[in-house]
Amino acid sequence: MPAVDATDEFGTLDRLFRPLAHPVWGRGLTDDVGVVPSRPGHDLVLTKDAIVEGVHFLPDDPFDLVARKLLRVNLSDLAAKGAEPFGYLLACHWSSRCGWPAREAFAAGLAEDQAAFGLGLIGGDTVSTPGPASFSATLLGWAPRDGIVGRAGARPGDLVLVTGTIGDGGLGLQAAQGRLELERELAETLAARYRLPEPRLVFGAALPGRAHASADVSDGLAADSGRIAAASGVAIALDLGHLPLSAAARAWVDSRADPDAALAFLATAGDDYEIVLTCAPAAEAELMRAAAALHLRLTTVGRVTDGEGVSVTRWGRHLPLERQGWRHG
Repeated sequence: MPAVDATDEFGTLDRLFRPLAHPVWGRGLTDDVGVVPSRPGHDLVLTKDAIVEGVHFLPDDPFDLVARKLLRVNLSDLAAKGAEPFGYLLACHWSSRCGWPAREAFAAGLAEDQAAFGLGLIGGDTVSTPGPASFSATLLGWAPRDGIVGRAGARPGDLVLVTGTIGDGGLGLQAAQGRLELERELAETLAARYRLPEPRLVFGAALPGRAHASADVSDGLAADSGRIAAASGVAIALDLGHLPLSAAARAWVDSRADPDAALAFLATAGDDYEIVLTCAPAAEAELMRAAAALHLRLTTVGRVTDGEGVSVTRWGRHLPLERQGWRHG
């Protein structure tokens, strides 16, 4: 087989990305565009997230996991809207360390999660950069016409629920950096959660008609609840006494001298990619049943009230937050 120039855009396209092309709308990646026809009775939903080396993934993270995380952080946005994904546009900004093995691993990671989540590559671009590697994806999905669950629908009297467990992403980053004082097996579990989040797509399909508002928890439970509150013109009160924790996060909290501060950190650390939602009390049981059918934890962590902003308590005691979550530049 002839040698491959790892810096050649068309070699990368032909060898690695053309096999990932969507069978219908990707046009074989032989054109400058992809074409997506409308789907009767549905709205087209789009989301775009980027990840940057040293910010969203570590320099020594395997590139197959980097690719899978790229898709999953975007899939998490679609999950929170109750949308069904079908394709994506990809932009790769390769650094000098992204030789052919790194690119092969990246493409293999894309292929694995394309198969897992029913996606196909529609188009995109690849470039080289003297700076750190970065990647972005624009994901496309379908949602039933006028059925998207946005941030702006929360109502006073609603309950606030969250899927899964909170704080594993923030602790996982520390574990991946070797900065977390915790039993090795627990630390490795948290690092894996940081590197490979699980988008709640199947549960997201249960949101339309039941949830009033929702968002994915990417920047921290407090911050993303605050975005719902701001968009809806309401206040949200979170009780960290009910914060759902994994066994590893619970062990970390129990090892801290100040449990209140530890819980506040977990509620603001980000990178969890769970779904926070609001619903009428009458819909709580139905959503709980939907989650239980998927063996997914769903926890009621607060209430929506009149007012503005987010307040945080633990068993009735107010907890001050130094910050509500991750802030983008």
